[in-house]
Amino acid sequence: MFSEEFFQLVSNSGMATYKELKKISVTSSKDKSEIGEFGLLQLSSFNDRKFANFMADKFNCKLLEKDENEILESLLEKMPKRAALKYRLVPVEDTGKKIILTSFDPLAQKDLQNAADILGKPTEFVLTTIGTFKTLYERVRMTVDELVDTVKEFNEDEKAQEIDDATTISSDVVTYVNRILADAFARKASDIHVEPYENSFRIRFRTDGNLVEVAQPPKSMVAAIISRLKILAKLDIAEKRLPQDGRIKLLIGGRPIDYRVSCLPTLFGEKVVLRLLDQSNLQLDMTKLGFMPRQLEVFKDNIHKPFGMCLVTGPTGSGKTTTLYSALAEINTPYNNISTAEDPCEFNLEGINQVNVKKDIGLTFASALKAFLRQDPDIIMVGEIRDYEVGEIAVEAALTGHMVFSTLHTNDAPSTITRLLNMGIEPFLVVAAVNVVVAQRLCKRICVECRQPVENAVEKLVSVGMAPESAKKVTAYKGEGCDKCGGSGYKGRVAVHEVLPVSPRIKELILKDASSEEIKRMAIFEGMRTLRMSYLIKVVQGTTTIEEAVANSGSDNIL
Repeated sequence: MFSEEFFQLVSNSGMATYKELKKISVTSSKDKSEIGEFGLLQLSSFNDRKFANFMADKFNCKLLEKDENEILESLLEKMPKRAALKYRLVPVEDTGKKIILTSFDPLAQKDLQNAADILGKPTEFVLTTIGTFKTLYERVRMTVDELVDTVKEFNEDEKAQEIDDATTISSDVVTYVNRILADAFARKASDIHVEPYENSFRIRFRTDGNLVEVAQPPKSMVAAIISRLKILAKLDIAEKRLPQDGRIKLLIGGRPIDYRVSCLPTLFGEKVVLRLLDQSNLQLDMTKLGFMPRQLEVFKDNIHKPFGMCLVTGPTGSGKTTTLYSALAEINTPYNNISTAEDPCEFNLEGINQVNVKKDIGLTFASALKAFLRQDPDIIMVGEIRDYEVGEIAVEAALTGHMVFSTLHTNDAPSTITRLLNMGIEPFLVVAAVNVVVAQRLCKRICVECRQPVENAVEKLVSVGMAPESAKKVTAYKGEGCDKCGGSGYKGRVAVHEVLPVSPRIKELILKDASSEEIKRMAIFEGMRTLRMSYLIKVVQGTTTIEEAVANSGSDNIL
């Protein structure tokens, strides 16, 4: 809602007319907007920075000097969402002795003591712009208790149906399932595993790539919890002998979240796995995917070519789809006709024609690709090249004036070339079609709250391929483990890449039937950084640990 006191302050500043302010106030009331003042940002007459300076002078306040990107997520989590809304205050710095709080509204200073009681430390106030506060407020995460109250079905019609179906499920089970779904969202888990065994029942979350047990409900709740999940996913609760796939679409904390649901019959009941797909977490800005500057330059140059193939490779869950989506977003213009065949479509992308493959009715990657070629395409994405037929059609499309994006499952970029050849695609076609190959992994970030320097790291760095002189200049870090990272020492992940442009020399090697090792040596000679090299750069930057680099970059004999 729009604060009346703040309404008067804006009116006195002369940056918005009474009529404009009244309209924003009415609109925010109708839309039940949490903070109606955010509507001021839509007014062409309103200068956010100038207004902040005006308020700072009027109330003798310091202005926030930090950029919102410099403020840690863990710090923002210290203030519950409801409190941030009620008091219009968010934390931006912890000096050790006190916590600095900011707001766009100088009148919020009256609630500093209430905020101090919540945070358990003395507080200090700085003023900021409405735009910066909006960004920070949107980053404040709700507590699980707050989130549970917000869980509801995304579509009103589905919601009515769900309530009817759920009449046989006790309210305790409904609340418990909502809490599990909300807790997974709050922890930024990628998957939920609901697993019944002979004498026990457990629930695990996959967070930052690791499966962690979070609950052991009573065995008596197995049937009710699984039935509740199947009802939400619109699955047949009576069918317990066959695998089933479905989808749950919810609003949690006001954000639409998809849960891709898979039910599998096991010895002691159905195991249910839910994959969380949060559209708001989809990172389409290529500069924030973890590419090093030269890697990003090479990748961008090749995806902007008029035709050819861009291949992304890596294990399941390594972020290949995100990289491809970011590439499509980069070249998604009104002048391009873009079609994708996916299994399944994970996120909806505006302006792109997305097709879910369905093998049971004959809609395969191959048949979708053939159909795309009759749809006047400019750019095509096929979820995965799994066999010769799909590879052949994709190469043909690339050679006939289309840009083709796809993925494969190989260990590194040079092996991708070998995989295409082993499928039966002729070397001269691979040379003519493929522009660039990107291999990637997801690298665990060291928790910034408990990061500490590692003693005697030089020997470890040298053993994994770093030159002794370089190793002596590096300060390696690891996480000690704290409440914020669940004791793991890691929090969050970032991608690491190996980008292989198919240069004239690489093409010569392919035509000579060179091995992937020979291709790798030439690529390194031409400037390619291997996955191991990219991991070590993350170690040097203090982003990840030596152990993480060794465990996930493979036995990279060529550095």
